[in-house]
Amino acid sequence: MSTFRNPFAAAAAALVLSACGPQAQQPTETPAPAETPSQPSTDTAGSNTPREMDPLFAQAAQEFNVPAELLKAVSYTETRWHMAVGTVEFPGQEAAFGLMALRGADLEQGAALAGVSVEAARTDAAANIRAGAALLSHFATEANVERGDLGAWAPVAARLSGISHPDAQAEHVHRGVYAVINEGAVALNTDGSVAASLEPVKVEAKSARPQVRAMAAGPDYGASIWRPSPNYNARPAGAGGDPSMIIIHTCEGGYAGCWGWLANSASGVSAHYVVNESGSEVSQLVRESSRAWHIGATYDCNLNGGKECWLNGSSSNNFTIGIEHGGFASQSSFPAGQIETSAKLSCDIARDNAIVKDSYHIVAHGRLQPATRTDPGPNWPWSSYISKINSYCGTTTPAGEIVIDSNAANNDAAKARFELTGAWTAGSSAGYYGSGYYFAATEAVSAPATFWFYLPTAQTRTVDGWWVAGTNRSTSAAFIAFNADGANLGTATANQQINGGKWVALGTFNFSAGWNKVQLSRWQAAGSVVIADALRVR
Repeated sequence: MSTFRNPFAAAAAALVLSACGPQAQQPTETPAPAETPSQPSTDTAGSNTPREMDPLFAQAAQEFNVPAELLKAVSYTETRWHMAVGTVEFPGQEAAFGLMALRGADLEQGAALAGVSVEAARTDAAANIRAGAALLSHFATEANVERGDLGAWAPVAARLSGISHPDAQAEHVHRGVYAVINEGAVALNTDGSVAASLEPVKVEAKSARPQVRAMAAGPDYGASIWRPSPNYNARPAGAGGDPSMIIIHTCEGGYAGCWGWLANSASGVSAHYVVNESGSEVSQLVRESSRAWHIGATYDCNLNGGKECWLNGSSSNNFTIGIEHGGFASQSSFPAGQIETSAKLSCDIARDNAIVKDSYHIVAHGRLQPATRTDPGPNWPWSSYISKINSYCGTTTPAGEIVIDSNAANNDAAKARFELTGAWTAGSSAGYYGSGYYFAATEAVSAPATFWFYLPTAQTRTVDGWWVAGTNRSTSAAFIAFNADGANLGTATANQQINGGKWVALGTFNFSAGWNKVQLSRWQAAGSVVIADALRVR
């Protein structure tokens, strides 16, 4: 297994490890057919990656008269010197194999030119590099490239990438392959030994450069570049079309090829965002309010901890926002910069769309589409990722603070519990805390919603409420506080027609040691409803 770093330049460090990869879904909702990877999808990066790659690159470069710098840079840009195992992210796109990320007809032609079997070119590092070098050499001959001129190989690198989108192709060559050549890169094994290295060489790519123009910011995320995809449609009307989950994908390929594919109308797929390997750039392709085609599955809450079962049977595209990441589900780790940037993006999405910031609402593509997808893979750092999202959003629970959600599964049973008396109905309008809420009609009945919380000692605490506002809500919803002995500490009233989707202070009370409670009463004039969503004790 290898870890990656770049001692030569900060920019190159940004180019290190990366991953990308969900599969997009077409508007017909027909899931893409499963692909059979050449190796188990549970392989981790490094499990089949050689510890010493430099000799393999040098030998192939000499054998096929290809610059070693170019061969290494193409491999690094495509895979971060990771043996891609042939999983698919997007329907219609061939799977990438090996250190060179060879696909489809290119893989077969390269294997034939190198005199190796297609299977060897897929699974053996040396054979894969030789196949890539043989193909580059063949393309150079056809293009009449001056082989001693490193910059003149740029069109050959562009052709090998298979990227058809002209802007994405130019980005791949100039800000990918030749940026690595100019800045250098190093991959280290876990024991600190060098797995692969590329000394920086100053050279200019002799091919069409990315267009020089002011890049418009994404309409929903100012830190992104707007690269609109035509592959989207309107979300369905109603709560089932409101964004309530974020899906994390890996592209199963490099960043430029990923957004170039998603921005191409012929691909029939898209995602809302793509994050590059280093975290230095984010592309937005679809507005968050629109429905991108990034997952080919209908929702089944049994795959997601029993959460949001009311969405069962609907297309997961309807209510999700998709983030692709440059890289592979099979890699052993993800670059810190990519995780940081992605967490900031997820925070922004969750905050703007009132999405719960937990692993049931920010979820792996492979969890919701397990029959054909595994991304972002077993090594995506879920715990630290969710923690970073909450930290960036300022929602990390302070020490001693207790949140009681109306969904018991979200509560720490040792400190918080929720119960209902009488007839209450589950609600799902946007803006709730945790996982939904409950509502009930006001009437002269003692059938409250009760928020219990445990305090080890007598303490003075402030209680905040959270609800989904609406015009039919009570303007004087009564929250009654009781200590552990059942003594009434006082009543706070709240206008639930306003201030929805945020914490609202209800009052400060002197609670006792043990299980205290706050009850939301229904006992008032008929004609409105009260909302039992969440309480915070701080």
